Amino acid sequence: MTSVRYSTVRQLTERLCQPLMIEDYQLQSMPDCSPPKWHIAHTTWFFETFVLAEHEPNFVPHHPLFRRLFNSYYEAVGERWPRPARGLLSRPTVDDILSYRRAVDERMLSLIEQQTEAIGPLVELGLNHEQQHQELLLTDLKHAFALNPLCPVYCSTQEAKREMKALPLTWLEFPAGIQSIGSGGDGFAFDNELPRHRVFIEGFQIASRPATVGEYLGFIEDGGYERSELWLSDGYRTQQENGWKSPHYWEKSGNLWSIFTLHGRRPLDHAEPVCHLSYYEADAFARWAGARLPTEAEWEVATEGREVSGHFLDSDRYHPEAGNDSFYGDIWQWTASSYSAYPGYRSPAGALGEYNGKFMCNQFVLRGGSCVTPAGHIRPSYRNFFPPDARWQFSGLRLARDLA
Repeated sequence: MTSVRYSTVRQLTERLCQPLMIEDYQLQSMPDCSPPKWHIAHTTWFFETFVLAEHEPNFVPHHPLFRRLFNSYYEAVGERWPRPARGLLSRPTVDDILSYRRAVDERMLSLIEQQTEAIGPLVELGLNHEQQHQELLLTDLKHAFALNPLCPVYCSTQEAKREMKALPLTWLEFPAGIQSIGSGGDGFAFDNELPRHRVFIEGFQIASRPATVGEYLGFIEDGGYERSELWLSDGYRTQQENGWKSPHYWEKSGNLWSIFTLHGRRPLDHAEPVCHLSYYEADAFARWAGARLPTEAEWEVATEGREVSGHFLDSDRYHPEAGNDSFYGDIWQWTASSYSAYPGYRSPAGALGEYNGKFMCNQFVLRGGSCVTPAGHIRPSYRNFFPPDARWQFSGLRLARDLA
């Protein structure tokens, strides 16, 4: 762990906020989303609470109430401000929060110089946690901007669109056998990626690229949202109750479809990966296509030996692009796997044991990273997870099928 690594990650969060107006920092469009101001405060709270409070000599909190205001879900830490009410916190101000960040950063950099070896793994966890919030900051902001009739633009469209064609879909084949999945212990991993273990996998095929917008339009035009036989019962009920007729952020005016992006609203590109799908929609589309979603074990086995490359946050595109033949980047890919513990998993001791383990229920695993995932944050064993009705993330799918 070095001070350079710490500063680089922390500065990226602030760079992502540079296009914002002061009013944008307060936006909270639904309980699952948080205001940008809360994200930059909570990531600072993490370092103050789990590093400084435990390791800094003569620790004194920056503000006695911040421990409560910016605690997300750590029961062991104490009281928490209600998640749906984060947008009500007009005070502390944005300037107050930025002063908080600067003060904690100064103390953290001093502590890193003094106790690098002792606190290194904990600081690395905090930086990976911050990278997760960098992605959430953008997806949450997109959700809020999309509700505004003015269609606010987060950044210029100059680099947003390049003419690309969808790659042909081919099927990659893998035989049945015993395989190992999970982190191999080389480099950082979250606890939910451990331990590495063996699984038996039947022979399968997996698509060489994600499903595209054009392919999903075929599903819509074939009455996919009205055909109950394609849907899980809970999924059909959910989409009927919510009036889903297309992926999130799509709109149809006459015969023309458009999508809201962080660059503003623009026409659909049939060649790019389809995104902002719930698990239910991804599963229904796969059935319609005569295929299925891959399990997370199949997905990880298929990536063995493949370079982790693709369109990530550092590309500054903030939207999926066509022409990516990597298993990584552009969109998170829903898998058929429920989010649960690996064999032999044990939650870490203390409050940090709440980071992942307590969410292993009623969620599905996604793999691969998206166009707003920080570069260097993703790896083959990385397990993202969301409830099956979540659509505000850059979530899409890659088809799979049994080996005949």
